[in-house]
Amino acid sequence: MWNFSKLVLIGIIAGTVLAVSLKIVRLLTGNPASILLYNMDYIPLLKMWDEILGAGLLFHFITCIVSVVVLFYFLKPLALKRNVLPYVVTYTIGGGVLFFLSALTGTPPAYNDVAAWFYWTAGHTLFGIVVGLLVKKWV
Repeated sequence: MWNFSKLVLIGIIAGTVLAVSLKIVRLLTGNPASILLYNMDYIPLLKMWDEILGAGLLFHFITCIVSVVVLFYFLKPLALKRNVLPYVVTYTIGGGVLFFLSALTGTPPAYNDVAAWFYWTAGHTLFGIVVGLLVKKWV
């Protein structure tokens, strides 16, 4: 149970790093890539809660926590749970692919915004680095 709690904390910390890094990008460049972190209007069941204050933020952190826990327990039997590289590769590729969900919504960023894709993917690479390093150190 203690490892699970640590993984939840890692998801929160790495999710905060991801959100802050994309917010900095938005402040410096004006690029709207960060909006996709909190956008739920492309998910039919969650769309009805998209307008509730804080729902997008909660969605972001739940997604971060679940992805950390699931990937850790997927890597555990492969003896890769403390290797940083699988976290970086998984979140970089996964983030890069998931960016295209933006095609399902009219909310920015546009699915063909190359700069937004780059910032989004780089942010997820950073997320993977933070997750991998914290798992290696704490779990």
